[in-house]
Amino acid sequence: MTIPMSSDTAADRCREDLVRIVYDGEFARIHRDLRAVLADPVFDPRENLTKREAGLLSYERTFRMQRALGPAVDLVADPMRLFAVTEWSSLLDTTTTALLNSHYNLCLGAILQHGAGRTDLADYIEELSTMSSVGMLMVTELGYGNNVANLATTAVYDPETEEFVLDTPHAGAQKFMPYTGIRDIPKIAIVMARLKVGHEDHGIFPFIVPLSDHNGLLPGVHAAPCPENPGLALDNGMTWFDHVRLPHRNLLSGKMGRLALDGTFHSAVRSRRKRLTEALDRVNPGRVSLAGSIVAAGRASAYLTVTYSLNRQTAAPGHGREMPIMGYRTHQVAVLGALAKVYAMTCLVNHTKRRFAETQAADVTSLVNITKALAGWEMSEVINTCRERLGAQGVFSVNRIADYVGMAQGVVTAEGDALPRIATTALELLHQTPRAPLPEPPATAEGDLTDLTLQLDLMRYRETHLRETFRTNMRGLAAYHGENPFASLWNDNITTGVAMARGRGVRIAMEQFRSAVADAREERVGEALRLLCSLYGLLEINREAGWYLAEGALPPAQVKRIPALIDETAAALVPFSAMLVGGFTLSAELLRAPIAADDYLTAVDRYIWSRMSPDEQAKMAAIRQRDSVFTLTPRAPKDAETADDTVPGTSETPVLGRA
Repeated sequence: MTIPMSSDTAADRCREDLVRIVYDGEFARIHRDLRAVLADPVFDPRENLTKREAGLLSYERTFRMQRALGPAVDLVADPMRLFAVTEWSSLLDTTTTALLNSHYNLCLGAILQHGAGRTDLADYIEELSTMSSVGMLMVTELGYGNNVANLATTAVYDPETEEFVLDTPHAGAQKFMPYTGIRDIPKIAIVMARLKVGHEDHGIFPFIVPLSDHNGLLPGVHAAPCPENPGLALDNGMTWFDHVRLPHRNLLSGKMGRLALDGTFHSAVRSRRKRLTEALDRVNPGRVSLAGSIVAAGRASAYLTVTYSLNRQTAAPGHGREMPIMGYRTHQVAVLGALAKVYAMTCLVNHTKRRFAETQAADVTSLVNITKALAGWEMSEVINTCRERLGAQGVFSVNRIADYVGMAQGVVTAEGDALPRIATTALELLHQTPRAPLPEPPATAEGDLTDLTLQLDLMRYRETHLRETFRTNMRGLAAYHGENPFASLWNDNITTGVAMARGRGVRIAMEQFRSAVADAREERVGEALRLLCSLYGLLEINREAGWYLAEGALPPAQVKRIPALIDETAAALVPFSAMLVGGFTLSAELLRAPIAADDYLTAVDRYIWSRMSPDEQAKMAAIRQRDSVFTLTPRAPKDAETADDTVPGTSETPVLGRA
């Protein structure tokens, strides 16, 4: 699909306007060439691969992407470009996305950041820049997940040899799930380990550790493959170290401190926690990349499902009648509700990317954590909804969505499990926001719940109410008399904290979505986005309707009206649906997904035909030449009542064409 540089028709102008909004005005500068890379045949679907073959194919695709990305140092220095790399790669190979994120963000990025100005690291930087070795980060241990401060891997400094001795002291300290299952690809890791000099423990620091070459794992490095991970070809492994010697230069102490050759440690940062936070700073752009990649997969899922739903004929009321499955209200609400969430999360991720590129302030870290968690949760739901709405076609990998399901679960877990991470963020938000009285609910009794301003007022009210309730409850330490009163208090209020942090993400997404509505240049785009934003607001308010009712923010009559408003808004969106997914710049050719073709019957048939042996194809061709029953033509509505392509349940025409 080519994005026109000049517009001759209203449809072209609408498409350009949506592309500008979806890609934050950066499609030409950042995204266009990355999209073009996906046309490479290396990204064509492959079937019946062994686990190792699938893993090696993902590495080959990663190497192919690297060759198209330009200088690696420049890429790491341009976070917006780096985020886009993982977004596009996720569409055709979810494993490649993980490898690229790990290599550029977490490994090379860490060396460039913590080793800035160090010429003695030039060889490592060159090796990773050319991807002569694939980079990764090793933090999590089998016995220590989110509890990073208690990691047990040790790096003991030997002043006599000016080397560190890297060891895994017990089974619980094995590094859990790094990419070490395929052993004969050269790899380098940033390993988080406990720095010890003599009997003194200086806390957790990153170390550069070569893991393997073309002959296999290096001496002292051991790995065993993890169980299979459905939907991903990642070569995850359990990894441990046995007296691996590292030169002094392999310590990446950066701003966290300095270890002299004689073993004397100096640090201007007295807090071990702050040093650890600084050491793991590259995880933040990694989280933004993951949020962007899963939202990109959500866009692809919505594109596939909307396109198929407008073309796929199914039974309609009345003998022998058919209509597109998008004609059913239940389908409209599910699919267009998913599309509303995709646009909302796209707006949220775009906002987070901009804020991250502008500043590294503490509130941006909180925003990153909330965005990654909310995008992961929402897109998991969207992708599963789309898979179900596609019926049997949704279970096939060639139609992409089945693979996105596994990716979504990986994103929720990767770079810090979403739930504990957002729970910790809730506490941080109390320190970042001033205390305020409990707010009065907005006046809603006579309000129109489809109005974006009223919806946003309700979301702001909920967020503030939950935040101040959480703050008040967390001050009740005096009521607890156990050994760890804070832990008890935290456990009793963690649900409120998580709800508040999620509510903050929803409110920011709604604000950004409403800004996108106002930013539309084409009237038709503005109307479509307004309806879609309103649908997102209605779905969120309906999700928390019990809370709004209990707090007196919504009267019972308004709450009862919400499901009907959702139905009406979804039905009004049907004529805009093809246009809205057109703004994603996706196509059946790009995704290699048969069901996205306008004539999906022929496309699916052709794909299945391609999987036959030559002998089977010859037999089938003979049968088809003999019997016209095997001639495929797209089905059309069978009677005059549906011959005008009207979708029952809407007042708009045409729907089967492109809006």
